[in-house]
Amino acid sequence: MIRVAVADDQAVVRMGLRALLEREPGLECVGEAADGAAALQLIRRTRPDVLLLDIRMPGMDGLATLRAIAGDRELSGTRIVVVTTFAVDEYVFAALQAGASGFLLKDSAPDELAGAVRVVAAGEALLSPAITRKVIGLFGRHGTEPVEGLETLTPRERELVAWVATGRSNEEIAKELVISPDTVRTHVSRAMVKLRARDRAQLVVFAMRAGLAVPT
Repeated sequence: MIRVAVADDQAVVRMGLRALLEREPGLECVGEAADGAAALQLIRRTRPDVLLLDIRMPGMDGLATLRAIAGDRELSGTRIVVVTTFAVDEYVFAALQAGASGFLLKDSAPDELAGAVRVVAAGEALLSPAITRKVIGLFGRHGTEPVEGLETLTPRERELVAWVATGRSNEEIAKELVISPDTVRTHVSRAMVKLRARDRAQLVVFAMRAGLAVPT
C-alpha cells in the first residue's frame, strides 16, 4: 500500500485528489493539509510515501515546504510531487532544486495521477519532455558548478546520467543505446550512490548543474 498525503489551499482540489486516490487499488490517502505548515505537521505525524504538493499556498508556500522537508533527515522517506496548474512555469527550476521528484497537472486524468504516485514512490523521476526542456534552458542560463562525486563516475555512468537528464525511462534509454534495461538500471543506480542522489529527479539536477552533455 502506497500512503499519500495532499497539500493544497483549495478544499475542492484536496477533495478531488483524495477521491481519486481512494478509488485506486494500492493507494491510500492518509491526510490533507491547506498550507505548508500544516503539511509539515501531517508528514511528521503520518510519514507518507508521497506528498502531492501545491506550490502557490498562503503562508508557508510549496517551495518553503519542499526546503523544510529536504532539510529534515527524518522526512527523507517522503517523495514530493508538485501539483500545478501549468505544465511549465517559473517554479520548475526552484522546485527541482528544493527536492521535488516530479510535476503533475491538476487536471490530470485519474490514471495519470495514480501512475505518477506509483512512479515517484518507486524512486523514479516524473519529468515530462516539456519540463525537461525548460529545466535544461534554465540551467543553461545559470551556468555550471561543481558536483561532489562527479569525478568518481565512469565514462559509461556519466553518459547514462546525461541520458537520465533527458527525462527518458530506463527502457527508453536502453532502446536508444541498444543495451538492456537492466544494464541501464545498474549504471544509473551506481551513479546515484556515488553522487548521493536521493532519486532520479535529483540526478537530473546534478547532471544539469555539472553541465553534462545531454544527448540529442
